[in-house]
Amino acid sequence: MPKDKTVYVCSNCGQESPKWIGKCPSCGQWNTMKEMRVAASVSGGFSAGASGAAASAGHALRKNRVLRLSDISSHDDPRIDMHDAELNRVLGGGLVPGSIVLLGGEPGIGKSTLLLQTVLALTEKKILYVSGEESAHQLKMRAERILRPAPTSPDTQTNSLPHRGEVGGGFLILCENSLEAIFEHIRDVQPELVVIDSIQTIATDEVESSAGSIAQVRECASALLRFAKTSGVPVILIGHITKEGTLAGPKILEHIVDTVIQFEGDQHYMYRILRSMKNRFGSTSELGIYEMQQSGLRQVSNPSELLLTQEHEGLSGIAISTAIEGVRPFLLETQALVSTAAYGTPQRQATGFDQRRLNMLLAVLEKRVGFKLVQKDVFINIAGGLRVTDLAMDLSVIAAVLSSNVDTPLESGWCMCGEVGLSGEVRPVSRIEQRVAEAQKLGFQHIIVPKHNIQGLNTKKLQIQLHPVRKVEEALRTLFG
Repeated sequence: MPKDKTVYVCSNCGQESPKWIGKCPSCGQWNTMKEMRVAASVSGGFSAGASGAAASAGHALRKNRVLRLSDISSHDDPRIDMHDAELNRVLGGGLVPGSIVLLGGEPGIGKSTLLLQTVLALTEKKILYVSGEESAHQLKMRAERILRPAPTSPDTQTNSLPHRGEVGGGFLILCENSLEAIFEHIRDVQPELVVIDSIQTIATDEVESSAGSIAQVRECASALLRFAKTSGVPVILIGHITKEGTLAGPKILEHIVDTVIQFEGDQHYMYRILRSMKNRFGSTSELGIYEMQQSGLRQVSNPSELLLTQEHEGLSGIAISTAIEGVRPFLLETQALVSTAAYGTPQRQATGFDQRRLNMLLAVLEKRVGFKLVQKDVFINIAGGLRVTDLAMDLSVIAAVLSSNVDTPLESGWCMCGEVGLSGEVRPVSRIEQRVAEAQKLGFQHIIVPKHNIQGLNTKKLQIQLHPVRKVEEALRTLFG
């Protein structure tokens, strides 16, 4: 009988080594090599038991053959409508049959709630929800809370989730941690969608380590991938997040799956952001916004009206900017606070904005415009708890900082967009038509835009006044006179 062997696997990238080394030769991280015992039957990659169970877990297997490129059809596979506009947008138009999706997020952020209310709306599909963390009674209570009708008051917006009545029908729940037992139930049930909550709690008997270890996560994910590709049944995995904010388990887990979705947000705020970090079937720049309510997560179709505070008239340090995430334009409120440094060393802190870019913008404001902020504390916050990466926010950050520094509020009805360069120029931004249209729709009368973006823009039908600028000084002079 062959003996088990010991290998060392990098917890960051999954690189294997026959002996322990201090620095991983693949990713360059130190002290990430973890000892792992591998059974003889799984030393070559897929475990025989797990892959065999995946291959025989119901559904006729697809037989692969060599094809000419000219013989392959170029049409897209029909996608599964998830009955959730935000989730469909992030997935690229819906769930692709035979794909495997990884949903990650911090504990308590709402990952299980999002998937549970999504699969409850898929009344036409037979769904197997595998839970390795919660009991069937807990899932039943959560499902009833989601399906419970919202109060019918004039000021309350009802949840658009279709009412399934009694939780049943095609929604099946399995509380199991063994991968082999899960595949047996899949073979008996023949589901059309499988949800695993979570991948860190599933273990296979072919690997002699505890659930959640590097070997278990890799082998279980590989077996589920083989099942999804050979049967055409999509699989959705829920993954844990480490304290560094990355997905737990080896980095190879993100390479195995087709789509990686991050569910993020501050637990002190009601908003949740759904981002696509990797998508083989769509764009990775899409964004979905939800609002956490007592009855579940509500889709936010118009985030601009919720992210803007209407009571900021007469307050300094607030500027409105038009941002774009994916294909969605929305208006954000940039808040700044500038005060005298009380502890000698000035502080620079940003919430929802890149702090390194904030330091660069402060240097531009001091060098090119002439405002001395060396002995000042500067704090930046994007209202609503959002994290924005759009470079068009630069102009609003500078305007908010200057407004707080001189304690002079901006006039109401003004918004802006523009990227700021190191020489103080206002660089053009993309999709200026969508930004202007969003500002006009929300009732703004003035918008500051880069001068280069005016070329080719039809301004005859616009009801909002455009103020083109070339430099930061021109923008500040337009705002403050």
